[in-house]
Formats: sequence, C-alpha cells, structure tokens
Amino acid sequence: MSNVEQRLAEIGRTVPDVVPPVAAYIPAVRSGSYIYTSGQLPMVAGALTGTGKVGAEVTAEDAKELAATCAINAIAAVKSVIGDLDKVVRVVKVVGFVASDPSFTGQPGVINGASELLKQAFGDAGVHARSAVGVAVLPLDAPVEVEIIVEVAD
Repeated sequence: MSNVEQRLAEIGRTVPDVVPPVAAYIPAVRSGSYIYTSGQLPMVAGALTGTGKVGAEVTAEDAKELAATCAINAIAAVKSVIGDLDKVVRVVKVVGFVASDPSFTGQPGVINGASELLKQAFGDAGVHARSAVGVAVLPLDAPVEVEIIVEVAD
C-alpha cells in the first residue's frame, strides 16, 4: 500500500477501482511527466451517488462531499496509469464543475471537498491551482464533476 493510500485509509477512504467511462474516452492519459484525468463524477460501486442542482435539490454541504468522491475517483484514474500513487510529485491543477441553481454562487466551497481530500492524500504536494465553475447541467444529472492534472516522477 502506498503512503498516499495509507493517509486516505486514516481518514476512512480507500482508492476504488477506476470508474469505467460512460462515453468514448479513457479515464486518464499520461503525456510526459503529467497525468490528465477525464472528468470524474461522484460514482460509487458503479452508481451515481446523487443527482440534481446544487442550491436546489442538493445542499452545498452534500455537494462538497460529492466533490470529495469525485476526487477519490480521479485518484483512482491516476493510479490506473502509474500504479503507485507515491510517484505523484504534485497535484498541479483541479477543475471542478458544479451543476448550479441559477441563484447558487458557492461553487468554490463545493469544490473545496475535492481540494481538501487531495491535500489530505498528498500532503503539501496536493495543494494546487484550481477553477470552480458553475454550469447548467452535467452528465447523468450529476451535481459535481472534477478533473485533475498531476505531475509524476519517472
């Protein structure tokens, strides 16, 4: 078990098997020293764990937890490419999308769920640049989607 997986276990999280794609793409791609993940939905055991718009059917607190689930799925996608998560040198960038009620403006707080989990998993190497974007709708009516870019050692 990697140090990253041990840190996640300490907070009650495990890295799942990579979520199979729901369309024509792969979960992650390596280009040079970087891994780019596809957008990850809050899937657990092959099922979406919540649907709807944040600020309407989904609370900001619940959406924050869903963003953490997206982040753990992104970690799984990275692991599927490199095998050992301890090869991650740095989480470089996180992009989070929040399906938002038109009046909802708390997207950064929602995506903190992903950012905080990445910091817990990777320590200081998990601190990253980030965008948190409100959108009208996401695939499968998911409330949140997260993608990450990580730098890895050779």
